Amino acid sequence: MRDQGVVQKVGNRSGMSGSRRSTSAVQRPSKRSQKGEFAERLRSLVGYLPNILKAAVAVGVGVILFLGYRAAASASFFQVGQVEVQGGSRISSDDVQALVRREVGKTGVWRVDLSELSEKVERLPWVRSAVISRVLPDGIRVRLAERVPVVVVRNAAGRFRWVDEEAVPLGEMEPADQMPPFFLRGLSEDESETARSENVERVRIFLVLQRESEAAGVSERISEVNLIDVKDVRVQLAGNDSQIELRLGSQETGKRLQEGLRVLDQQRQMPRGQFISYVDLSYGKRVVGFISGAHVSAGSEAESGASARQTVPGPSNVTSKEDPKKKAEKTTGRKEQTRVNPTPGAER
Repeated sequence: MRDQGVVQKVGNRSGMSGSRRSTSAVQRPSKRSQKGEFAERLRSLVGYLPNILKAAVAVGVGVILFLGYRAAASASFFQVGQVEVQGGSRISSDDVQALVRREVGKTGVWRVDLSELSEKVERLPWVRSAVISRVLPDGIRVRLAERVPVVVVRNAAGRFRWVDEEAVPLGEMEPADQMPPFFLRGLSEDESETARSENVERVRIFLVLQRESEAAGVSERISEVNLIDVKDVRVQLAGNDSQIELRLGSQETGKRLQEGLRVLDQQRQMPRGQFISYVDLSYGKRVVGFISGAHVSAGSEAESGASARQTVPGPSNVTSKEDPKKKAEKTTGRKEQTRVNPTPGAER
């Protein structure tokens, strides 16, 4: 019995010891796994460190370059020194240089916005386009394309100014400028887009009429072309016919101009030829207006008895009303000076 008790006691101790040993054996691998996980994380962080350093270095270099750029751009080394202007005979180089120096002086040559500067230069008179480039360290080169004057316009104030094909107003006509065949009247002075579009059309019509009149050899007989209404083109004649207006309408203006001059020359031979105020061909008919207010069809029989070619329907003889004052003079025999009034619209 004693031996069994001893054995039992020893057995219990060994069992407890085995249990403790097994428990400690389970806990030790757990501590090792935590340390391994920490080491693994540390190794991963160290692996990312080169990329972080690279990014930090890149940001630092960028900041340094930006600060260097700001410092260099604002340095006196890039302040505008020379402004070279090329092209254009009528454009004032002094005006261009003054504008460029004023704008570039705000930013320096390196930082100036060349596109914006070109737009500002193109607003100057006679400048059609401007190409601007840097000439480092302190130079600006401006290449200009000049607007070509094609038409002289008489404005509302009576001044004569050049315009180009786009109806852009240029400088005033100088005494040394070559005198054009005739002038344009009726260009709108409004600054709206609609007015600018209408002015372009007026210039186009004028140039067509100018070419056709020169080709026909009659441009010297014209003083100016009235284009207030583009659908009612009117031509004021020059020289001995300066009081006469040709009304051409809106179609075939060159052809109607020649026809109107032919009708005028024919009617000038008549007794009332000196009183002609206008010749109207705007509606396809040839109508002659007189200062006294009389109207006669150009195709009708003339007062002298010589017959002209009939080109419009209607009676062959059209009798105009005689001025009441002249009729009174004939009746009373008194000589009295008569004031003549042009027909409405004759001097438009």
